[in-house]
Amino acid sequence: MTTIANLFAIMPYPEIDPIAFSIGPVAVHWYGIAYVVGILLGWFYARRLIETPRLWAGQAPATRVQLDDFLVWAAVGIILGGRIGYILFYDFPNVAADPLRAIQVWNGGMSFHGGFAGTTIAMILFARRNSIPIWSLFDIVATVVPIGLFFGRIANFVNGELWGRLSDAPWAVIFPEAGPFARHPSQLYEAGLEGIVLLAVLAIAIYRFGALKRPGLVTGLFVAGYALSRITVEFFREPDPQLGYLFGGWLTMGMLLSLPMLLVGLWAIFRARAAHPASA
Repeated sequence: MTTIANLFAIMPYPEIDPIAFSIGPVAVHWYGIAYVVGILLGWFYARRLIETPRLWAGQAPATRVQLDDFLVWAAVGIILGGRIGYILFYDFPNVAADPLRAIQVWNGGMSFHGGFAGTTIAMILFARRNSIPIWSLFDIVATVVPIGLFFGRIANFVNGELWGRLSDAPWAVIFPEAGPFARHPSQLYEAGLEGIVLLAVLAIAIYRFGALKRPGLVTGLFVAGYALSRITVEFFREPDPQLGYLFGGWLTMGMLLSLPMLLVGLWAIFRARAAHPASA
């Protein structure tokens, strides 16, 4: 059984300043840089996808100009959806008591599930406006999202936030704001599963098995893969203090929000395979 002595004995949190640099009175945080880098690298990867004809059953569903225009739509969907989602899912009582808290992004930050919903709405609107097949646009975006997830979770670690549960593992970390006890670096677990592993799985599906030729398949793989990754890491991640466990000392809001995603992802996979049985 884990002892208090063991929990004090693990390595300390590395001293990393959350502020990358300052320009006069303006401080640029690693968290903001992570969002920008993730979006830009995702945009670059997406351009490579639409410029590789062999990945598609016919013509690529979008042009470079359309993809460039969508970059702004995606950024707005991520930021607005992510912040609104956090308020609704994790911090609504506090925001209702103090509405100004809604714009205080340092109080809680962003929600992936909210950002996912915001980006989905942006994709639907953009696809209709530009006559782009909606499932193919979903697939393009789903392919590159793990890049942003990776950088975002690394930024969470740098900020010393969203830490894990108590642990005596050799790699456990004592986070400055989480008390004197060592904890799982669950941010790094998420960076690995939601970022590196999921990016690799989708790339193999696309380049080895022609997944983009079945519109919706990559989307389903991403949504189901993210849900499984998030549910897994939630067993190591400390729940938000204002919510705690929702049931039985193990169920968290992250798990609850991910379960519908898992079902939707599986449905999208089966739909894509049934609609395009001869492709791949």
